[in-house]
Amino acid sequence: MQSEAATKGAAGVVLLTLASGQFLMTLDSSVMNVSIATVAQDLGTTVTGIQTAITLYTLVMASLMITGGKIGQIVGRKRAFGIGCVIYGCGSLVTSLAPNLTVLILGWSLLEGIGAALIMPAIVALVASNFERAERPRAYGLVASAGAIAVAAGPLIGGLFTTYLSWRLVFVAEVFIVIAILAVGRRMADVKPQGRVRLDLVGTALSALGLGLIVFGILRSGEWGFVRAKPSAPEWLGLSPAIWLSLAGGVVLWVFIGWENRRLSRDQEPLVDPAILGNPQLRGGLTAFFFQYLLQAGLFFAVPLFLSVALGLSAIATGVRLLPLSITLLVAAAGIPKVFPHASPRRVVQLGILALFAGIVVMLVALDADAGAEIVTWPMLLAGLGIGALASQLGSVTVSSVPDEEAGEVGGLQNTVTNLGASIGTALAGALLISALTTSFLSGIQANPDVPAEVSATATTQLAAGIPFVSDAQLRTALDDAGVPAATSDAVVKENAAARLDGLRAALGILALIALVGLFFTRKLPTEQPAVVAAREAPA
Repeated sequence: MQSEAATKGAAGVVLLTLASGQFLMTLDSSVMNVSIATVAQDLGTTVTGIQTAITLYTLVMASLMITGGKIGQIVGRKRAFGIGCVIYGCGSLVTSLAPNLTVLILGWSLLEGIGAALIMPAIVALVASNFERAERPRAYGLVASAGAIAVAAGPLIGGLFTTYLSWRLVFVAEVFIVIAILAVGRRMADVKPQGRVRLDLVGTALSALGLGLIVFGILRSGEWGFVRAKPSAPEWLGLSPAIWLSLAGGVVLWVFIGWENRRLSRDQEPLVDPAILGNPQLRGGLTAFFFQYLLQAGLFFAVPLFLSVALGLSAIATGVRLLPLSITLLVAAAGIPKVFPHASPRRVVQLGILALFAGIVVMLVALDADAGAEIVTWPMLLAGLGIGALASQLGSVTVSSVPDEEAGEVGGLQNTVTNLGASIGTALAGALLISALTTSFLSGIQANPDVPAEVSATATTQLAAGIPFVSDAQLRTALDDAGVPAATSDAVVKENAAARLDGLRAALGILALIALVGLFFTRKLPTEQPAVVAAREAPA
């Protein structure tokens, strides 16, 4: 039955509202990535500190997405969407006023993350309640495209505001966008809340703890070591705490699945039904989403650092250099469904991952001491094609794999997986970058005859746990302030520049490897478009 909003011709307003919400949820990370160096300097912190905030933002969303979907089921999707917008708007206001990293994490990572965890699952369910089944593939595609537009436009928006105004004004603008969404969102048709459903608090705690331990372990691995503990880092039973935290997270998630099955056996409402993951099409779509966001987040963390820190480009210049990705992303996301409406989703996703892989490899090969900003053009063109191809298919693949009444649950799972992928991608790229940078830098100054032995020994002792990713100008200023002789300062800056490239190569290398692994998990994706299958199976 067609919804009241759609029958009154308000479908366009509803779709604009939901697409605006999706745009807003995706915009933050892409804006922040291009402004990392400026925000770090403004708040008196390091690149690693901003990396932590980015990772925590996506981690909070990943940890609470399933819970957010269940809350929407209890109180109603429309109300959950509205409550989430209010929380998100408050977080944006706090972030815009943040004087330090702690307040930034409170406003952005925590409050905005909680708001997004309520909004994003509700968007999936509200599309189902406001559009006929035949109209939903297009509606889901347009909402997904809004997220893709945010990924594409975010670097340029962030660059413009950061260079000519202030990065804080981006978050001020978000407050007004939230107010506008709340004003027009009243026309949406809601899904009737299921008041008898109770929130599984134990499941909520277990899922959040398990996901949090895994991502936190990866995030700290650059400083502590992946398996063996680094010098001066804590050591648990002869190994780095990072590996133990990640393993503990896996065990907690295993306990979570057992707890959910136990609730089902007692006829109690679970946070998520583990049986839904037995659906091969859904599992294939969720896995592809995970790899897309892991690769996307890792690439969006490493490339802006190369441009803004290694090359010293301004935020707007960094955004302009990422523009090729924006163009091809939008062309692929909007063009593939229109030009090839019956293309095999599996084939499109495989080609998309291969395009991402090719972009990363081209960047990896071109990265050397003489490399300039121009080397990112082809990698960004290829990466944009890959991300756009994935965005054009995966939303309809996951939602079409289950009945309409399970759309909200799928929305929670889908957003959990995407944000978990983004968390791990940012944490892994940052950890590998800092680890390789530290190893290369310390080895370089120890072997460099222009660096006195006492300077090398002091640096090894003080920086073994992790070296901050800083520009040549920042390092030279710090060395001058410390009274280091000019010849020694030149040698240290040279070694840091070489080590910085080694760190970037390590991050890009693991992302390329992950892209190849992702190809092996595409076999469960359907070979036919969901709309074609639905039309064939519909009654005459």
